[in-house]
Amino acid sequence: MANNHHAAPAPVGGSLVNAVTLTCFVFIAMMAAVLIVRFLFGLGAVTGLNDGYPWGIWVVVDVIIGSAFACGGFSVAMLVYIFNRGEYHPLVRPALLASLFGYTLAAAGVIFDLGRWWNVWNMFWPGSINPNSVMFEVAVCITLYVIVMWIEFSPAFLEQMGKNDARRKVGRAMFFFIALGTVLPMMHQSSLGTLLVVMGVQIHPLWQTPVLPLLYLLTAITMGYAVVLFESCLTSSAYRRRIEMHMLTPLAKVMLGFLAVFLVVRIGDIVVRGVLGKAFVPSVEALMFWLEMACFIAPLMLIGAESNRRNPARLFLAGVLLMLGGALMRLNGFLIGYETGDGFSYFPTLAEVLVTAGMFAVEVLGYIIITRRFPVLPREDVQPAH
Repeated sequence: MANNHHAAPAPVGGSLVNAVTLTCFVFIAMMAAVLIVRFLFGLGAVTGLNDGYPWGIWVVVDVIIGSAFACGGFSVAMLVYIFNRGEYHPLVRPALLASLFGYTLAAAGVIFDLGRWWNVWNMFWPGSINPNSVMFEVAVCITLYVIVMWIEFSPAFLEQMGKNDARRKVGRAMFFFIALGTVLPMMHQSSLGTLLVVMGVQIHPLWQTPVLPLLYLLTAITMGYAVVLFESCLTSSAYRRRIEMHMLTPLAKVMLGFLAVFLVVRIGDIVVRGVLGKAFVPSVEALMFWLEMACFIAPLMLIGAESNRRNPARLFLAGVLLMLGGALMRLNGFLIGYETGDGFSYFPTLAEVLVTAGMFAVEVLGYIIITRRFPVLPREDVQPAH
C-alpha cells in the first residue's frame, strides 16, 4: 500500500493552451490595465476607498482571506513533519504550490493597496522599523514565509532541470526551512486576528474578542486542509486522475478535529462575553454571522460520519463550505462588522473586483503551468486505468 501511495511526483504534461488558460489570460490583462491606472493616478482613480475605509477588498480578500486559503502547505507540512504522518507526504508538494502562489500574490496585493507604494522598503529599513507594530510583524513574517516557500518548492524545479547536486544540497538544509515554514504562518495568521483586536470598538462585538488570534490560527489551519480537499478533488477531475481517497478521507477527520476545537472556542467566547443577543438583533451583521456559522457547522453534518468521508462529492462540498466560512469570518470582521462612524461607506468598484479576479487567475494559470511542466502531482500508477 505504501509503495503504491508514495509514487514519485511527475509532470502531468499536455497542452498549456485551453479554455481555462485563455480565460485566465483575459482576466490577467484586465487586471494589468487597472493596475497601470492605479500606479499612475493613485488609489482614488480606481477604488472606492476613503478616510473611513482605508482598506478594501484588495487587502481583505487578496491578503487576509487569500493568505488563509494559502495555508494548505503549512497545514499538511505540519502533519507530515511535526506529527510524523508520512502517509500524507504526496500531498505536500501540490499543497505547497497552491500556498506559494497564494502568499506571493498576497504580498503583491499589499503593494497594490499601499497609497505611497514606493516607500514600501521603509518597513524593512532599520531606522523606520517599529517592533511594537502588529502590521510590522505580519509584514516581516509573510515576506520571510514567501522566501521560505520558494526554497521549499525549489527541489521540484531543480529535479526537472536535472540539477541533482543542487537538489541534494538544498535537501540537506531543508529541515531548517520546514521548521521556519511551520512557525512563520502560525505567527502571522494569529497576528491578523490581533489587527482586529487593536481596532477596539470599531469592530462589531460578534467579531471583537481577545481570543481572535487563536480563532484566526485555528481557522487558517482548518481552511488549509479544506483547500487541500478542494484542490485534490478539482485536480483529479480536471486532469482525469484517480482521486486520492486513501489520504483525503483520514485528512478530513483531522480537519474536523480542528473545526470542532474552533467551534467550541468561538461559541464559548460569544456566550462568555454575553454578546449572543447581538446575533438575534435584525441586522446585516447578524445575518452575516449566521451565514458564517452555517458554513462552519454544515461540514460536521456532511462528513461527520466515517462512511460520508469516503464520498468525494461530500468532501469537496465540505471543503468549499469551510473555505467560505473562514472567508466570511474575515470579511465580516474587517468590512461588514467594521463600524467606522457616520458619513463613511465602502463598496468595491468594478476595477477592484477585476484586480481580485486577476489575482485568482494568476494563481490558477501558474498552478496549471507548473503541474503540467514540473514534478508536483504524484505519478499515476503504472497499472493501466480501465
